[in-house]
Amino acid sequence: MEYAARIRQKLTETLAPEVLEVVDESDRHAGHAGADAKGETHFHVTIVSSAFTGRSRVERQRMVYALLADELAERVHALGLTTRSPAEAGS
Repeated sequence: MEYAARIRQKLTETLAPEVLEVVDESDRHAGHAGADAKGETHFHVTIVSSAFTGRSRVERQRMVYALLADELAERVHALGLTTRSPAEAGS
């Protein structure tokens, strides 16, 4: 399974997001540290989930990083995050 699909699956199963966007930005990082010609090394994830309600930005990021620990240890070099509660997203 490709890494984008793994990321989507783990976040969906655990955080039940209202919005989930996983964007592979690897092509923007060609030649940078951690970049690989095969791609799937740099991602940006936007996620809106009620699991983030009442949690700080740092707590939210830690939740996501913990869920994706295997992917970060294997191939994913960079992970940008936008994490919001439904109230913050206007949902």
